[in-house]
Amino acid sequence: MPYSPNTLIEQQFLRANDDAVASANERSLLRLIWRHPGLSRSELTGLSDLTQQSVHRILDTLAERGIVLLGEPKPGLGSGQPSPMLQINGGHAYACGLSVTSDVIDICIVDLSGKTLAESSVLLWDRGMRKSLELVYQELIGHQQRLGLSKERFFGVGFGIAGFHLDGTRYNASLPLHEWSLIELGPLLYQLFGKPVWTMNGAKAGTIAEIMFGAGRHIKHLAYLSFNYGFGGGLISDGELLLGGNGNAGEFSQMYDHEENLRRPALQYLLERLQRNGVNVPSISYMRKHFDRNWQGVEEWVDEVTPAYNRLVNAIWAVYDPQAIVFGGQMPPDLAQMLIDRTEFFGRPRYGASRPHPKLIISELGSDAAAMGAAVRPFQACFY
Repeated sequence: MPYSPNTLIEQQFLRANDDAVASANERSLLRLIWRHPGLSRSELTGLSDLTQQSVHRILDTLAERGIVLLGEPKPGLGSGQPSPMLQINGGHAYACGLSVTSDVIDICIVDLSGKTLAESSVLLWDRGMRKSLELVYQELIGHQQRLGLSKERFFGVGFGIAGFHLDGTRYNASLPLHEWSLIELGPLLYQLFGKPVWTMNGAKAGTIAEIMFGAGRHIKHLAYLSFNYGFGGGLISDGELLLGGNGNAGEFSQMYDHEENLRRPALQYLLERLQRNGVNVPSISYMRKHFDRNWQGVEEWVDEVTPAYNRLVNAIWAVYDPQAIVFGGQMPPDLAQMLIDRTEFFGRPRYGASRPHPKLIISELGSDAAAMGAAVRPFQACFY
């Protein structure tokens, strides 16, 4: 039987006499509460397609289960019965997110409300997959003990890896992650953590973070560029991650032929150029934290990748027409700005009017966006 995390969810998180965490109507209301902090019950009714009676009944059920908290009445809503403010109860559950890139595993723990409880990382240098995962597990245990987190409230694990999806929970990652490639990761990780594990491409995990915590909270149609050791991304359509037929929508590197591939904006090539120029930058994580646009080789690399970058931006604009393109992954903000400054939109005006082009936005989520997205993925899959 194919691996499915949904069948492994523990009973205390499921609805009574049901095998689901939340019904479709419950999820729609939880999504609205997430997107509108401080919403009152009467305001929620106005935003929902459900009747007032249905909204009240569903909220009462969610409150009884400890998923939603009914707070103090919200002031300033006019006459009539006071309407309590709504809040997702972070204490109901927490999840752990892992993001595996070429040199590090980032770890992030979030609660159901989206609050980050802990962050850390494990370096991959000279360590095999098994040893690295053992260290990740010890980090998780340490966080649980330090924060007093109950194992019964541990809902699941989200796992993102820098590689494209093949089938099931198998991914094809870059050379530094060859040991992680072409194997079923879901069962392996479930055996280690004892909790359901949702696997995904790392760039898609970063895209989920942008949906839940970043620009995607306000912009419903955007493209996310994930600059890492390799280069990929994701697409958001009407506020939801667009997967495509095989789960690889947004694998932007696939548009380049073999020769162009070497001039795409993948950070591995910048790292190699810096090292050839004698700049001491040992890893992409280090580059992110200490980036200096005056390093010898940076300007040269940006000039070299600009044609391929511009063709990509215009291809996204032509095919997908997003409202915004977000620069994320492990891209240093100053480096992202250098590319933005070189952007050329190829569209020509007609009758003096040009087609609207997407805004170019630097993500504000930081280099651990993929770990954040992976952490919230179990909740997004089942609650929101």
